[in-house]
Amino acid sequence: MIHPTALVHPTAQLAESCSVGPYVIIDAHVTLGPGCLVGPHVHLTGHTTIGARNRFHTGCVIGDAPQDLKYSGQPTRLVVGDDNLFREHVTLHRSNRLDEDTVIGNGNLFMAGSHVGHNCQLGHQNVIANGALLAGHVVVADRVFISGNCLVHQFCRIGRLAMMQGGSGASKDLPPFCISRDLNRLCGLNIVGLRRAGFSNPDRLALKQAYNRLFHSHDRLAVAVAAVQAEFASNAAVQELAAFVATSRRGVCTSVGRRRAHLAEE
Repeated sequence: MIHPTALVHPTAQLAESCSVGPYVIIDAHVTLGPGCLVGPHVHLTGHTTIGARNRFHTGCVIGDAPQDLKYSGQPTRLVVGDDNLFREHVTLHRSNRLDEDTVIGNGNLFMAGSHVGHNCQLGHQNVIANGALLAGHVVVADRVFISGNCLVHQFCRIGRLAMMQGGSGASKDLPPFCISRDLNRLCGLNIVGLRRAGFSNPDRLALKQAYNRLFHSHDRLAVAVAAVQAEFASNAAVQELAAFVATSRRGVCTSVGRRRAHLAEE
């Protein structure tokens, strides 16, 4: 179903079960999967491939050119998975180079006015709340909650089941299972998120012990990581947390109450 006021390029590929609302613009290189609902005044552009059952509310702009002065018009791409919900005026930009796409996974919720920059890589079942802004090359794992008006600097990573409190910012990596506030400050584990994800009491306790060792001890960070990896060798969640910290290139957010000697290394 295509509203008579919509402008759909003849070479755009739309599944028969798509619904396209009034004053929508769909450009030449867009592929739209089955069951998608495109609301009024949405613009789908660029070399954009969209999976099944995605919903776009009023005023979304999906697949436009990256906001990057180095970009010179190459046919770069945006790839969107299935079952995502894009609320009013969400913007997603395609990548700035041909060898890397902007990629959105499945089941994500993008609330009104949120933005995902070029070359971002988002996993599954994330919530990007109203006004949150992800700069270019940001990597977001799965089941992350980025609250309203949060800012994420380019090239940052956000680990699985992490949460950013409203209005906070990240210019360093946010480890999995953690909550951040203010600028690059950790304030504990995402206990509610861990419970909802089915983490057992022993796993949550192990993560709490590992968190304290990593972010509250006087040990240098490399020493703390090695100790945690050895002590909790059989715990997959702790190993995920330790590996994330060990592989960070930007440095990781640090605890509000930290007294760490490794600050000199940063």
